[in-house]
Amino acid sequence: MTTQKADLAKAFYQTQSFKWDPGIGFTLASGLKSPFYVDCRSLMAHPGSRRLVASLAYEALRPVELDCLGGLEIGAISIATSISDFAFSAQPARTWRTFVVRKQAKDHGLGKLIEGSFQPGDRAVMVDDVLTSGGSLLKAVAAARGAGLVVTHALVIVDRKEQGGKQKVEAEGLTLLSLLTIDDLTSARPTPS
Repeated sequence: MTTQKADLAKAFYQTQSFKWDPGIGFTLASGLKSPFYVDCRSLMAHPGSRRLVASLAYEALRPVELDCLGGLEIGAISIATSISDFAFSAQPARTWRTFVVRKQAKDHGLGKLIEGSFQPGDRAVMVDDVLTSGGSLLKAVAAARGAGLVVTHALVIVDRKEQGGKQKVEAEGLTLLSLLTIDDLTSARPTPS
């Protein structure tokens, strides 16, 4: 594991954004139980953690041809914005615009499902915090493709390696990039002092 990846894995513990309870476990959005709880919203509330996520994502995305990045509200907003800001000031600089996919279209104003800066034909990368079954990520991909975006890659902070998420994402023609896996988080567990 690279130094930055190791630092990001440690940051999950320092920010109390990763919980591990093999006995009782945690109920996931799907209703299934898991011994792991990964809270990227808490992680992304810390500037040092955001910087690590953005730096690792920038390196992972450098070879990808893209115009914009985004994902499903609300988790993807801070991820996409952090990556975009980092890329703009990095060397070589990249100007990656951002957008967000609403869970449902607004019922007022312009009634948009997707907000932000994008145009049909733009090459987009979908971002998400955690990959489990892939449901929320694939919902965002479908909406983006429906709006005319060309989506070939997805990036997540943590791949939980559960419920076949990676396989489901790849079955939709996407290349999955994950900054960490659940194995990285469990192996970074601090030893009691």
